[in-house]
Amino acid sequence: MNFRLITLAAVSGLLFTAPVNAQESRPNIIFIMADDLGNADLGYRGGEVKTPNIDKLANEGVRLESYYGEPVCTPSRAALMTGRYPMRYGLQTLVIFPSHTYGLPMDERTLPQALKDAGYKTLMVGKWHLGHADRKYWPQNRGFDYFYGNVVGEVEYFTRERGGLIDWQRNGTFLKEHGYYTDLIGDDAVKLIDQQDGKAPFFLYFASLAPHAPYQAPQSVIDQYKNVPDKLRRTYMAMITVLDTQVGRVVAELDRKGLRDNTIILFASDNGGATSGLFAQGAKSNEERRTEEGGIGQGEKAPASNAPFSGGKGSLREGGVRVPAFVNWPAKLKPRVVSEPLHMVDVMPTLLALAGGKGSADHPFDGKDMWQTLSDGVPSPNEDILINVEAFRGAVRKGDWKLLRIALLPGKTLLFNIATDPGETTNVADQNPEIVRDLDARLLAYAKQQKPSLWIKAQPAFVGVQGKTILDPDFDIDDSGLPKEKMRLPDSK
Repeated sequence: MNFRLITLAAVSGLLFTAPVNAQESRPNIIFIMADDLGNADLGYRGGEVKTPNIDKLANEGVRLESYYGEPVCTPSRAALMTGRYPMRYGLQTLVIFPSHTYGLPMDERTLPQALKDAGYKTLMVGKWHLGHADRKYWPQNRGFDYFYGNVVGEVEYFTRERGGLIDWQRNGTFLKEHGYYTDLIGDDAVKLIDQQDGKAPFFLYFASLAPHAPYQAPQSVIDQYKNVPDKLRRTYMAMITVLDTQVGRVVAELDRKGLRDNTIILFASDNGGATSGLFAQGAKSNEERRTEEGGIGQGEKAPASNAPFSGGKGSLREGGVRVPAFVNWPAKLKPRVVSEPLHMVDVMPTLLALAGGKGSADHPFDGKDMWQTLSDGVPSPNEDILINVEAFRGAVRKGDWKLLRIALLPGKTLLFNIATDPGETTNVADQNPEIVRDLDARLLAYAKQQKPSLWIKAQPAFVGVQGKTILDPDFDIDDSGLPKEKMRLPDSK
């Protein structure tokens, strides 16, 4: 085993200053985060799901075709909120379970905190998943003026229950409401936009739970996909269609209020679509997941499609981390397709540059201001992109090359040319030793600066993927870093 991947460190980043004209035309900002959305499951990407509103925004905006999230929910949301790689503060492994007491560390300056200091109204609807056990971790204590949604990973869509408890609140007051999750946050987003007078800019974080499991949707929308034979796939598609409807309502309200031209809309999924039941478990116990509406067993196939990529949620393969994303701002951005590598950490420095906000001098960004790439199509500001690094695996991309390292015995080093082999079918490490040395050195430099995983500290026996410790030589993994057989996560997930 290469124990160097377990050591601590940080990679230098830069604070970004606002462009000269930032104060003259500070935009309203809406970030729409989909959850576990498959790469091939939107209309504009050739999918069969009906998404006319999302498609219109994408086709009239800047499509980001090499945009990276993280393998799972918590790390990706943390990257968005901080502009820093999750390994900087111990959130690089898996997600915060309901039984966990940790959250996004309080010394991390968040995007809403920085925007609030810059004069923005900061609003959030939907899923948080960056800490729930202590109120200090809740959105309204991390920079949001307003929060309506849930704080744990997932809840049932019609009841907002998790383990028999309702996880649904408005500004700290828990609510029992009728309705469907995505419709409710859409209703609230429209009301919030209606309340804006155009004098002060606002930031709205629309954090959809859809299409994360459990797979539940209004029957009337499911019926639009009667021709799809698989029941879970029908429901999954309906969930995306409901999300699309709410996106359309948000845009329509911006138009009605005369705010559209000065509102930048960013859309992305947190990670790739779940393709295995291991990473698509709903809010019930494992046995209940198999039998109840919208549930899925750990060994079953999940309904998302990440074509043409291999892998899915939880994997460091492209299907797990390369996500559908675009930016739309009619007044400033012309339609274009950008294939330059970008990452979730690039959002915060970019938005603060536009808004006149500041980062934290003692917590420098990993992300870079990507505005010139969006507006003019210049090369990515990133020399390389850390896809993720953990005690037992890591991946980094530079240009067209991607290195994936598995540190568990017997250990593996995989190299792919993403431009010619987006499906990562052919390992070309042996044919390119100099590229391997370069990328391996970069990955190890990041690894030496990571903080210990809070998840592993909370789960000391690493009761994860196969219920074995990461040092067990029988811990069998495939090229994605996931076990080949008998995958099991504790029901506490």
